[in-house]
Amino acid sequence: MFLTTTQFPSPHPKTISFSTTFSPLPVTKRTHFRPSKKNPCLRSVFQAPRCSISVAEIAPKEDLLTKPSPAEVSRTIMELSSVGTLSTLAQDGWPLGIGVRFVVDEEGTPILCLNASNQQFSVDDRCSLHVQLEQCGTRTPQCTLQGNLNKAEDGLTLKRLRALWAKKFGVEADEDLLYPVAVQQVLQMDDYTEDGIWVTSSDYVNASPDPLRNCAENLVNEMNSKHLEDVHRFCNIYVDSGFKVEDAKMIWVDRFGFDVHLFSQNGVYEARIPFPREVTDERGAKSSFNCMSQLAWEVDKSYTAPEFEKVKDLKVIRCS
Repeated sequence: MFLTTTQFPSPHPKTISFSTTFSPLPVTKRTHFRPSKKNPCLRSVFQAPRCSISVAEIAPKEDLLTKPSPAEVSRTIMELSSVGTLSTLAQDGWPLGIGVRFVVDEEGTPILCLNASNQQFSVDDRCSLHVQLEQCGTRTPQCTLQGNLNKAEDGLTLKRLRALWAKKFGVEADEDLLYPVAVQQVLQMDDYTEDGIWVTSSDYVNASPDPLRNCAENLVNEMNSKHLEDVHRFCNIYVDSGFKVEDAKMIWVDRFGFDVHLFSQNGVYEARIPFPREVTDERGAKSSFNCMSQLAWEVDKSYTAPEFEKVKDLKVIRCS
């Protein structure tokens, strides 16, 4: 567990500790959230906790990203998913979609294992594969890959595809039923009602899935279930909403930051809150949450001036 909070009588700040112990690293310089000076109340044994953050190389401020690209989102969706809808034109000329299982290789190429009855249902090799990923029960990012469905013939390739399938599903696949999809372009959408963005095949192949993908869901669930007070404080301190936030919920987290839903009398809004630094693993994300929670607490208690740029961009999810 992380973000464990102990309240001391004012004016002492809250302290945050990890349940998992490790040697602290030096404090890294913040890029977004910069207190103007040390808290005058932080003295003696009540020192601000050191924050260790696993970081990637930081781009200049003008080039600093705050969210993954559509190509990266698509790669992440494909890595975390294992089922989708394969659509093509059937022999009678009608479009037909069927549910399929798939695995992806290191370049994001989907490999399908078709059964004998649906191997020949298409009039040609053109197809699309639609895949979606539910996030926290409130958002469903999705991508549709358009490409060509071809039978793998090379022996070494088939051996590699069979190994990928066995690793993903724990069972051997019949190599005669394995079909890779050569991706030509990708349509990525953040949710059902969102506009889609087209991604080229080269951008898709060259992109990498998010490094937090395998721990993101657990991080979000833990924040919402055990540290909801911190989630509320994030929304009140780091977001310039202009309205009273009655409730808040974290939706997803990636290496650049996290998405939250803000609930008010007027409706539901989505905001993107960036991390102080890009993180590369679960440990870095937890450390960033701790640092941001400590700073938000100090600002909330008027121990530190909010000398950082607040998030102003809000997306309307639902109006009351």
